[in-house]
Amino acid sequence: MNKDELKDMLSKVANGTVSVDEAVGRIQLQPYDDIDIAKIDTNRGVRQGADEVVYGEGKTAEQICKIVSHMLNNNVKSVLVTRMSEEKAKVLGDCVKLFYDPVSRIGIAGETPKKEPCGNIVIATGGTSDIPVAEEAALTAEYYSNKVTRLYDVGVAGVHRLLDNTDLLLNAKVVIAVAGMEGALASVVGGLVDCPVIAVPTSVGYGASFKGLSALLSMLNSCASGVSVVNIDNGFGAGYLASMINRI
Repeated sequence: MNKDELKDMLSKVANGTVSVDEAVGRIQLQPYDDIDIAKIDTNRGVRQGADEVVYGEGKTAEQICKIVSHMLNNNVKSVLVTRMSEEKAKVLGDCVKLFYDPVSRIGIAGETPKKEPCGNIVIATGGTSDIPVAEEAALTAEYYSNKVTRLYDVGVAGVHRLLDNTDLLLNAKVVIAVAGMEGALASVVGGLVDCPVIAVPTSVGYGASFKGLSALLSMLNSCASGVSVVNIDNGFGAGYLASMINRI
C-alpha cells in the first residue's frame, strides 16, 4: 500500500464505503506479511512512496510466483521484479499478467504504471556491451514514471560522440553514466553538466578490469564534483536513485 492508496482508503472510511474495522484490519497488516518463504514489507509504500521490489536472482520461479501473487492479491497494483531469467519469467507469466524484458531481465507483474512521466533522466553508456545494465536502470526509472532519454555507445574512446550530444546532457535533471573498462565516462559527463551524475560501473572489460572493480575505483576517485557511485552492474539502484532525485 503506497501513500495514494492509504489516502484513498481513508477517504472511503470518511464517506462510509469502507468500515473502520476493515481499515484497521488492513493497516494492522502493514508491518509485514509472513508467507513462510518471505516476509513481505507491506508498509514500504507508505514509508518510502514505492512498494517492495522483488529481486529474482537466487529465488526459484515458484518462490517468485508466491511472493508476487500475494502482493498483487493485497492491494499492490504492480510489482517490479529484477534480475529474473527468461525461464523464471515464463513460469511467472503463467501465474500473473507480466511484461518482461530479456535484455534488462526486468519484469513488471500486474498493471503497468500509467502516470504521466516527469523530468528527464539521461542514461549514457560507454559502449553497447553496457546496455543490459543501462536498460535495467532505464526500465526502473520508467516504471516510477520518469522520462528517460537513452544515449548509448558514447564512450571516451570516441569522445566526439558524447560531445555531439551535449545539448541532451545539459537538459537532463539527472544523468546516469554506465561504463566498464576504466570507467572514465562518469568523470567526463560530470565535467559537462550541472545536475547530479550517478555512475554505474559495469563488469565489462578485459582481465585487468577485474570484473568491474577497476571502473568502480575510477568512478569513486572521480575529480568531477557531483558524481555519486552505485555498485558494480547495479542498474536498478541507479534508476531508483535517479527517480528519487528527479521527482523532488
